[in-house]
Amino acid sequence: MDTEKKNKLRTFIKSYLQEHGDAGELKDDDSLFISARLDSLAMITLISFLEQTFGVNFGDVDFDVELIDSVNEIELFLDGG
Repeated sequence: MDTEKKNKLRTFIKSYLQEHGDAGELKDDDSLFISARLDSLAMITLISFLEQTFGVNFGDVDFDVELIDSVNEIELFLDGG
């Protein structure tokens, strides 16, 4: 994933966190869902963002929350890893 796309992803997640009262630091390896920083509604919002922005079809994915639990995990997932 190139830097511009990763920054777009970071910005989206950071903005969502701030809108929901979490102004804490966001590191690329910070857990988002397992740590409960984000909830199931946020998961749907993030999945929708990833589908629209990066062309991912989650209907074709054997989904596990760990695929999208951090910026680094999302990057790895989007890069096909």
